[in-house]
Amino acid sequence: MQVYDSLPSGLRLWLASASLPWSPVSAKKIWNRAGGARNPSAALMRLDAIEQAMLRRDAGVWTFKTGNAPGHRAAKP
Repeated sequence: MQVYDSLPSGLRLWLASASLPWSPVSAKKIWNRAGGARNPSAALMRLDAIEQAMLRRDAGVWTFKTGNAPGHRAAKP
């Protein structure tokens, strides 16, 4: 909890509304690499982009497992 409390307020707000469960360490690493100290908006956009990519990837896994993948045809009886 101490790591979370030490995050910049904008990053804490983003984590509170994120769709996926992020670790504060992972989010801070991306924040720093995206220049969050200089440009918080750009860093938040980068976090959004990464999260959306992860959600798309996860959706593809579940679509494939349920047999609804694009181009998938059900076996004929």
